[in-house]
Amino acid sequence: MVCKSIWPTALAAALIGWSAPAAAAAQTLIALEGEEGEEGAAAASPIVVIGARDRLRDIPGSGAIIDEENLERSRVFTVNEALRQVPGLTVRDEEGLGLRPNIGVRGLNPTRSAEIILLEDGLPLTYGLYGDNAAYSHPPLRRFSRIEVLKGASQIRFGPHTIGGVVNYITPPAPASFGGNATFAGGAEGYREADLSLGGPLAGFRWLAHANLTGFDGVKENQGFAFSDFYLKAERDFGEGQLLVLRAGLYEEDSQVGYSGLTKAEFEANPRAYPFPNDSFITERFTASATHVWPMGPALELVTSAYAIWFDRDWWRQSSNSRQRPADSSDPLCGGMENLNIACGNEGRLREYNVYGLEARLFWEGAFLGAAAEVEIGGRYQSERQNRLQINGDTPNARTPGTSINAGVRENNLRYVRAWSGFLAATLDYGRISLSPGVRFEAIDYERVSRLTGARGQTSVSELIPGLGFTIEARDDIVLYGGVYRGFSPPGVADIITDAGGSVDLDPEESVNWELGIRGEMAKGLRFDGAAFLMDFGNQIVPASIAGGVGAGLTSAGATRHRGLELSINGSLRDMGLMRTDDIYVRAALTWLEEASYRGQRFSSTPGFAAVSVSGNRLPYAPERQFTGAVGYAWGQTVTAQIEYVLVGEQFADDLNTRAAGPDGQNGLIPAQHIWNASLNYTPGEGPVTLYVTVKNIADETFIVDRTRGILPNAPRLFQVGASARF
Repeated sequence: MVCKSIWPTALAAALIGWSAPAAAAAQTLIALEGEEGEEGAAAASPIVVIGARDRLRDIPGSGAIIDEENLERSRVFTVNEALRQVPGLTVRDEEGLGLRPNIGVRGLNPTRSAEIILLEDGLPLTYGLYGDNAAYSHPPLRRFSRIEVLKGASQIRFGPHTIGGVVNYITPPAPASFGGNATFAGGAEGYREADLSLGGPLAGFRWLAHANLTGFDGVKENQGFAFSDFYLKAERDFGEGQLLVLRAGLYEEDSQVGYSGLTKAEFEANPRAYPFPNDSFITERFTASATHVWPMGPALELVTSAYAIWFDRDWWRQSSNSRQRPADSSDPLCGGMENLNIACGNEGRLREYNVYGLEARLFWEGAFLGAAAEVEIGGRYQSERQNRLQINGDTPNARTPGTSINAGVRENNLRYVRAWSGFLAATLDYGRISLSPGVRFEAIDYERVSRLTGARGQTSVSELIPGLGFTIEARDDIVLYGGVYRGFSPPGVADIITDAGGSVDLDPEESVNWELGIRGEMAKGLRFDGAAFLMDFGNQIVPASIAGGVGAGLTSAGATRHRGLELSINGSLRDMGLMRTDDIYVRAALTWLEEASYRGQRFSSTPGFAAVSVSGNRLPYAPERQFTGAVGYAWGQTVTAQIEYVLVGEQFADDLNTRAAGPDGQNGLIPAQHIWNASLNYTPGEGPVTLYVTVKNIADETFIVDRTRGILPNAPRLFQVGASARF
């Protein structure tokens, strides 16, 4: 496990006083009460995405909150499990721990979560939001107290990607009195975890320190994971309601994990096999930011944040997809799989990202156009630098350029992004009706420099992104909502500038998105939220070779249409007044993606089929049906028992909608997935200690979850046992 440099770095970060925003300011105009408005509950971030649950009713778009109680009852193992509780999201597994999440929204391609925005307390979590919006690392879920998911017109407050949605992870506030929490867990496949948080007042600040060490042998052979996550937060109140929030975090991973999937024959022989035992993934990620909240008057407030992200990744592997197998035709020194560990070389995909940003949000409350008005005006500058190398070695464990036919330095370039954005969002409250107009502007400059050839290329993209939402209070406990907004997703640096410095004719991804929904309480204690959505793309970006996997390049694919329904239900018999001390609770999330299809005159992007029409075909990785539901029983505050069912409908892996699996495993139907999970929590005497046990994939079913780079299997039956204590 990599941890030798963690404490000095974290201590240095604390001394210089940098960190990412976390706890809320009670003084802010939009500062939220705790969950459900209860006294003493967890406060929100100074940068509000949704906030307390009762604010959901006023949002002109679909939204969801996965709260701390839900996370603890479910004992979710990965972020994928948690996000499947939200309708409209497709979450594809990869390595078994959710460290590199693949999150799609309403039929958008989930690969590397490139079509959504991941935030931590309202600020960017990913390291290449403009130039390379790909999630190659993810903090452990125990770092967060709850998760917010926002879709619809109001997401234009957070750019640049306004097509899919926003996932915002909320960290807990630093406590005003000394206390903490410790969790220790172990389980199948060598799973082990130690998690500790500790905080309290010191030197005029409120502090919170968190540490997590996790190891896992993986869901396939020849794999192993070890990562550590540390962060430190400090908060201080100043005169006249001012608040300063500082935070620094360090994440390190040293894993034995590859990138390729299996061929059809390999999967049929052993779905848990992985033929590349020498692959290695090593990464370090340091984040730091400062947020200042300044109430400038009784109706005016300014929230300013500065943030920095440094991400370094070395991924050494022998294959990037299942087609990339040893063959005499490509390398005479590496002919056949029997030479894999003897004569075959490797590829080092080495990446370094430096991100710096400054963001300001001004909030005003007053009267405007005959309505009570809340106005938010914001601006952001973000600078990104990517340092990218590909080094091909001569041996399976090489770390330097080789001299054989396919070895040497294959890529050496710098990529730069400078982005300016601004937005204006307002809510005009006319009593039972409110209107929420908004507009966002993005201006992005790209630059790419090849250090192998000296070639340099530059280009720019700009976009105006309008949106309009509304809510109608049909009655005190029922709200209609809806809106229309422009979806926009900018291309990455490599997608718009070639290595030779030329420009690629790749337009930004654009759509017009519509939404109409209803939320409220069918009865006291029984909440629901249902929405119909339509996304019309004038230009959707897809891989140039859909079956070729990541790295195949992107192309403007033209028009597509996404249309469907979402529904979520949450209920509690205790909240309904039908039970007093015990409780039966339910939750359900249903997605029906009735259409996700190519429109107009369209031809295949699959190699060898460029002349084949795919007009009307279904988009890859867009299952028609998805469902997650759970029912649980709570015996007072002592025991909770829950069982969960997850359905992911069948989906295609290519634009030809191929049903029969090809020999490389990268084409063919992905059958429907049925998963049963269970969890049990026991708190003796309702005290500070909770014991728990959880079983994932109870039936131990084996199925395919991905074909992008070859076949990837799901996780087998996994169980964990653990104990947590509050003090």
